Amino acid sequence: MKKRTVAAALSAVMLSSLVAGCTSESKDTPASGDTKKGETAKKPITFSWLAYDRPEGKVRQDWEIFKEIEAKTGVKVEFQVVSQEGLKEKKQIMIATNAVTDFIQVDTLEGRQHGPDKVFLNLKDYMDKAPNMKAFFDKYPEAKAVATGADGGIYTVPVIEGDAEGKGFNFIWYTRKDIMDKYGLKAPTTLEEFYQYLKTLKEKQPDTYPLINNAIVGDTGLFTTFGRAFTGIHGFYNVDPATDKYAFAPYHKGYKDSLIFLNKLFNEKLLDPEFSMITQAQWEERILKGKSLVTFFWKADLETLMDKGRKAGTADYTLDAIPQFAADGIKNYQFSRSVVGATGRAISAKVKDKDRAVQFLDYLLSEEGSNYLSLGIEGKTYTKENGVPVYNKDFGASPFTTLRKDWGVWYDMVTLDNAKSRAVWESGLSDKSKAINKLYAPVIIPAPKQIVKTSEELELEKSKLNNLNKYLEQKLTEFVSGKTPINDKTWQEFIDQTKKLGADDLLNMYNAAYTRTYGKK
Repeated sequence: MKKRTVAAALSAVMLSSLVAGCTSESKDTPASGDTKKGETAKKPITFSWLAYDRPEGKVRQDWEIFKEIEAKTGVKVEFQVVSQEGLKEKKQIMIATNAVTDFIQVDTLEGRQHGPDKVFLNLKDYMDKAPNMKAFFDKYPEAKAVATGADGGIYTVPVIEGDAEGKGFNFIWYTRKDIMDKYGLKAPTTLEEFYQYLKTLKEKQPDTYPLINNAIVGDTGLFTTFGRAFTGIHGFYNVDPATDKYAFAPYHKGYKDSLIFLNKLFNEKLLDPEFSMITQAQWEERILKGKSLVTFFWKADLETLMDKGRKAGTADYTLDAIPQFAADGIKNYQFSRSVVGATGRAISAKVKDKDRAVQFLDYLLSEEGSNYLSLGIEGKTYTKENGVPVYNKDFGASPFTTLRKDWGVWYDMVTLDNAKSRAVWESGLSDKSKAINKLYAPVIIPAPKQIVKTSEELELEKSKLNNLNKYLEQKLTEFVSGKTPINDKTWQEFIDQTKKLGADDLLNMYNAAYTRTYGKK
């Protein structure tokens, strides 16, 4: 009975996906599809576009920026909306059934994989009709590399995330500044000082677990943060800035030390005992209620979280940044935002009017189109001071909330240039946020470029990486919590098992792909 129910539900989802993928056009659009010579570029037409509802606000069909865009281009956007939780499955079904919406944001990898199968339009065939798109790929060679399939076709326009100078960054160490001031504590600058700082907080606030993490992996994950501090490697696999080659962090001699350090924090009740299973909601609740006092998180959320803390009942609730630290002999760094993101805008290969679709995407890459998506409407969402855009000051310290909810600006799966939005936001930062940027500036280095893998390399990654990651997360959690003791025997067993699961195969593959993509020696 359950199997029949699941099958029926899946069929319904697939059917809805097929419907969502159909282009909705005006009655005046030629049935032949492509725009005929002499027709105006503003002839009314509607394109479907997949999007998901963000926490800041739901997708709206009446966002004013799209009314402005429609007036300029004749193109009406009809959003097909899914929940954030359902986005991945919806997108997978659309791709599998070749029924994607006219416009869709996909991983650049998905573009390379499925573009040659005629799921996505080959933009290379239209480059002579898309001057803004051509200029984009000329400006960002990395974007062209990650958008190009094995057949030489270009299937996505990657989203721009960071500035070309590699100075923008996302993450900082938070701490309760009001509690620091109350006890006259100084900000720690080394791992030992950080440990002593947590111990002092525990002594002064015995009902707390001073350190909390919102995840164990990912950019703000516990294993990522301390793994980098002890080894200089960000995540399990990444480029080692010291060698400009890919490395597997657990192979580094300092990785075991990172787990010994975390195990000490766990045993002394300085680390939240539920570190391996904390949800985002639990993380925020414990931070706001003062059950935890130190965390590593997105810098953009600091002032918003501080306002929540004060509204929750602690009038002097104050968060501030403390310096990033690293073990002796290890480079203290944080990668900047990648200039070219891992996602990109694609057009369905089945879109009825291919020329108009490319023409529309090209418009969105123009300065005018890009400004609508990244900044909004001049005089309403932003103004210019000395020729430089500044967001409406009424939107507060975190303007992205209002921009996304009420205007559709800087909205994921809609915008094409997050870097432009961030640049304007950061130009209007508070003195406190500017001071945080200055504090972290010395440790920010440019992010490594994305690598392009062959079909064989992708198959290797698919067959080994998921199982390896699961084992790493499980075993590292056991080491930190003390379920498995950390000694020479257990450590060697751990390393041996990672090798059996393909750690070396993956490492060799990443380095081969990195060398091939960018000519590294």
